[in-house]
Formats: sequence, C-alpha cells, structure tokens
Amino acid sequence: MQRNPDVTRTSALLAGLLSGLFALSASAADASPELTPYEASYTASMSKGVSLNGEGVRTLTDQGNNVWLYRTDVDSFIADIDESLIFKWQDGQVIPLRYRYRLSGFLIKDREQAIDFDWQKGMARGSYRGESFNVELREGTLDPLGYQLQLHQDLKAGKRNVTYHVLDKGDYDEDRFSVIDEDSLSDRGRTMNTLKAEKVRGENARRQTLMWFDPAQDYLLVRLLQVEPDGSEYELKLRDARVQD
Repeated sequence: MQRNPDVTRTSALLAGLLSGLFALSASAADASPELTPYEASYTASMSKGVSLNGEGVRTLTDQGNNVWLYRTDVDSFIADIDESLIFKWQDGQVIPLRYRYRLSGFLIKDREQAIDFDWQKGMARGSYRGESFNVELREGTLDPLGYQLQLHQDLKAGKRNVTYHVLDKGDYDEDRFSVIDEDSLSDRGRTMNTLKAEKVRGENARRQTLMWFDPAQDYLLVRLLQVEPDGSEYELKLRDARVQD
C-alpha cells in the first residue's frame, strides 16, 4: 500500500513528540539526593486539521542500592513506544547505566536504540537502527531520558538556565532549557501557578517548545506545547499522577 507523504510526515512528527517529550513527565525530588517513586499519565493531541490522540504512562521505581528504573509506555493511533533507563542516583545526579528505546507504528518505520554505559572503562557501546557505535564518555554524560529527570531535579533546586550533554544516536547533543515566566493554568476547575520553561534553540529556529511545571505537584510537567515551522501544534497534558509518600 502506498503511503500518503503528508500523513506519513504527520505521523512521524507526532511519534517524535510522544517519544521525545513524554520523557518530560518526570517527578523531581528536593535539593537533597533523594528521588520519589511515582506514576503519571498524559494525553497527547495534534491540531491543524488532523486529530490524532495518544496516551503515555511514565513511571519511576526504586530498584534498591541507589539504582532506579525510569520508564515510558506510549499507546497511540499511529505508534507504540517503549523507552526505559536503568540509572544510578548519586549525589543528586543521574548516572545512566542502560538505555533502551523502541518505536513501532503503522505509517512510520520501526526504530530501535540501545546504549550501555561502562563508566569504569569510560566508554558507551550502543546501536541505532542496526548500526553499532562506540563513544568515549564525557563527565556528566546523560542519555535521552536521564537528562529530562535531571532537568526536573535542577528546576526544583532553583536553577533556571541549564545545559546538558546528551548521548543520542552515537553522538553528543547540547540541550539547553530556560525558565522564562511564571504562569497560571486552569484545568478541571483547579488553578495552578506554574513555571513556564522553553527549550533554547538557535536564533533563527522556527520550532518552539514550551513547558509548564507545577511546583505544587512536585514539579511535574502539566502541559507541553510544541509549534512546528508549518504552524502545526502538538500538545501534552497531565491526566493523572500518583506520587509515593
């Protein structure tokens, strides 16, 4: 069956949003080196003439001995995503150990990525779309999930401008975030006083990513809006959260 290029592109964009940005549903701990297990669920939608909806669940669970499992499961009309990170929590820092990602869908190509971090040898070994890679680790290296958890931790610690070096697809990316405002959001009769943050891009970048975090809910992401260069909007909204006492 021949694929419609516009539908395929739309599907790929929404899948990218679901896979890359559901990871922002992490719960932050306080400034001390502690994490709080939790489960949060989100809805995803897209505008501009096409209505595609998805749901995602993010969990953070304690595995013992300062080792944690951070996981995303996404079920949508166009794609299913399984993404997980096993990491060590040490001195308020995420130390990634094992990262796995799998995307499968009807209108998009399946994608897989695996990264194993050997901190004793200072090397990361992985594969992306069947191609292997070996990369020398840098101090503070994070993975595509771990830096999102670190972002929440740093926001709660009072930082408002942060930069992370993220190992993804065999290369390093520099991801920057900045808190730009305090904003009130209303949802289901409740008003939330949130921190509004933006992913910092190049001066001429036409894509915009905005995030709203609620300090009263342990700095959970309560809304995310991404605007594409063609004007299409993609939105995530927090549906439910259970944070362990």
